[in-house]
Amino acid sequence: MEEEHVTQEATIDPGRTAVVIMDFQVGIVGPYASNPEQVVERAASVLAAARGAGVPVYHIVHRGGPFEADSPDVEIHPGVAPVEGEQVIRKVRAGSFSTTGLDAMLREDGRDTLVLMGVATSGCVLSTLRWGADVSYELVVVKDGCDDGDEEVHRVLTEKVFPRQATVLTAAEFAGRLGG
Repeated sequence: MEEEHVTQEATIDPGRTAVVIMDFQVGIVGPYASNPEQVVERAASVLAAARGAGVPVYHIVHRGGPFEADSPDVEIHPGVAPVEGEQVIRKVRAGSFSTTGLDAMLREDGRDTLVLMGVATSGCVLSTLRWGADVSYELVVVKDGCDDGDEEVHRVLTEKVFPRQATVLTAAEFAGRLGG
C-alpha cells in the first residue's frame, strides 16, 4: 500500500520548508553523476525557485578521506554555489543528519518539510531520506535534482523506494507546487 504524503496533492508551504542540497561538490558531481550538467542545471532551477519564495537552503558538503579542506574537489559546484546567508554544513558520513547539527537547525527554524537533492542518489539522498523519515520530516525528493553513477539504481530509488516515504517531483513540478 502506497502511503499518502501531505505534499502530494497540496502546495508546498515556503514557511515550513527547507531545501537540503547534498554533495554537489566538484569532486563528486563529475565522477558520481551520470548526467552532471543536467543535474546541476535542474538543481540550480530548484534553488532559484526556493530562494525566490524565501525558502532557506542548506548546503551539505562531504569532508574527510579524499575531500580534505585543501583539495579543489571539496568546492561546491559553481552552478549551485551558496548565496550570502545560506548555511554550508560539513558532514563525514553519507547522510546529512548523523554527524551534523542539521536536525536542530531545521527544528529551531520551524522547518518540517525537506526538499532533498544530491549526488549520489544511492548515497547521501537515500541515507538522508531514511533518517529524515524516521524523525518525522515531510520529505520531497527532486528526482532530476539527484543523480547516481548507475542510472538504473537512480530509477529504482526514485520510482520504487522513495515514494514509500517521500513525495517525488521533478524540478518543474516543485516550482509549480511552491506556494507563496
